[in-house]
Amino acid sequence: MDWPIAEVARMSGVTARTLRHYDEVGLLTPARIGSNGHRYYEEHQLLRLQQILVLRALGVGLPEVGRILAEQVDEVDALRGHHRRLLAERDRLDALAGTVSRTIADLEQSRKDGNPMTVNRPENLFEGIQPSQYQESLHGFPEHAEEVARRVAVMTPQDIEAGQRERTAQMIRLAELMAAEHPADAEPVQAEIDAQYRALAQLRTVSAEEYRAIGRSCVDNDAWRAAYEAIAPGLAAYQRDAIEAYATTRLS
Repeated sequence: MDWPIAEVARMSGVTARTLRHYDEVGLLTPARIGSNGHRYYEEHQLLRLQQILVLRALGVGLPEVGRILAEQVDEVDALRGHHRRLLAERDRLDALAGTVSRTIADLEQSRKDGNPMTVNRPENLFEGIQPSQYQESLHGFPEHAEEVARRVAVMTPQDIEAGQRERTAQMIRLAELMAAEHPADAEPVQAEIDAQYRALAQLRTVSAEEYRAIGRSCVDNDAWRAAYEAIAPGLAAYQRDAIEAYATTRLS
């Protein structure tokens, strides 16, 4: 049995244009092309499409997807590997969602009480966000990464925890401003960005262009974008746009 490209698109949620692109780049060749020029897919192609979509959902780029599929020998073993990765990602996202939920609750309680935010277990603030992701995320800013590493080396665990609490709180405050539909260049938003910049400037001098690059990394860097989007969809781009406005009006 085979299925036309329109039916495969409907079943998988992938557009026919994307399926044709997968064919063009050698990822998913249809079982046959009919006399009408339409592509038809059989079970083998559907299983391969499933693997492609699983890998894409895990953030794997198309070239790497092609390499993984080319190296596969047994489909069952490959699916077991994908399944393990999905379960690990599910657990990480569950932990991250719990982290954000706890921080929101702490912030709401602190506002209700009129006291500074306190966290009973500050080590949980970044549960689900692996430290290695932060190390990797700073590779584009070697001078900043070096200064961060130097400062962290002499910080107490309490200082590190306090910094983590404040960074999480900053992200949530910015998400609240976005939810309230403040433009990225609005004064309340720019006040938050100013506080972020001043904290950054305590480490080392940051030029307008470098700050713009840091803003762009909120979207372009996978680890940074994931952290922002875990708090609120669109927050990464909102932070980038707010930094761009700040750099233009206050640093240029």
